[in-house]
Order: sequence, then C-alpha cells, then structure tokens
Amino acid sequence: MRVVVQRSKKASVTVEGEITGQITKGLVLLVGVTHNDTEEDAAFLADKIANLRIFEDENEKMNLSLMDVGGEILSVSQFTLYGDCRKGRRPNFMDAAKPDYATTIYEAFNSFLRDKGIRVETGQFGAMMDVSLINDGPVTFILESK
Repeated sequence: MRVVVQRSKKASVTVEGEITGQITKGLVLLVGVTHNDTEEDAAFLADKIANLRIFEDENEKMNLSLMDVGGEILSVSQFTLYGDCRKGRRPNFMDAAKPDYATTIYEAFNSFLRDKGIRVETGQFGAMMDVSLINDGPVTFILESK
C-alpha cells in the first residue's frame, strides 16, 4: 500500500456535485493499493498514520499524533499512486490492484482507522472525485507498507 498523508485544516470530497465526505482538522489520505497488499498491510498503515507525530505541540514541534489532537481523516482511494511514468508519456497502471481486490483492502484500512475511534470520511471508490483541502503547513508525507 502507498498512502500520501496531508495534514489539513479542512477538506472535502465531492462526487457529481454532492459532498460525500468532509472533515475539519486532521489528515487527508490518498490511498493506493497494489496486487500483493493484505489486510496486515492495511492494519500496519492505519496504526502508523493514527500515531504518526506530525501535529505541533505548544512549542511548535511535531510531537502530537492525530489521536492526541482528536483529528479526523478524509480517506480517498487513489489508484494513480501506482502509475508508472518511467517509460513513455502515458502512465502504466499495471501495479495498481484490480478494483474488486483494491476495494476490499481500502475498506479494511478505513475500518482499522475507525476501530481506533477516529472519525473517517471517504470519497466514492472508483468515481471521479473533486478533492478540496487547505493543506496545513504544508505538511505532506508518503508512506508505504513494504
């Protein structure tokens, strides 16, 4: 799995003009799944993200986690994270998992986050989505399970 983590002041995702998810302070996650990802990968990244100390404390140091600040998550499926652009001018998506498998892992990932007591909002898997966010910092990280 590959997840782009963006610290956000507020964010939303819209599908066909309808807001499907929105958050205030928290994280926007762009989530990509590849063929050999498992629920163990999803659990690992959910734990890592929930406890990643990327929010500022009273001394303006990144010492607090999403759990510490009571933040929310906007999780958006993003198969293009596995687009390979090394050759030619058109991305190759051979490393992205097929939709039925990717959906299972993506939903497990969100479930693991919710099990930690985190409010998780989502987009709509496989849909064309408009994602809007105010990136806080900006603070952005890329995490991988393997």
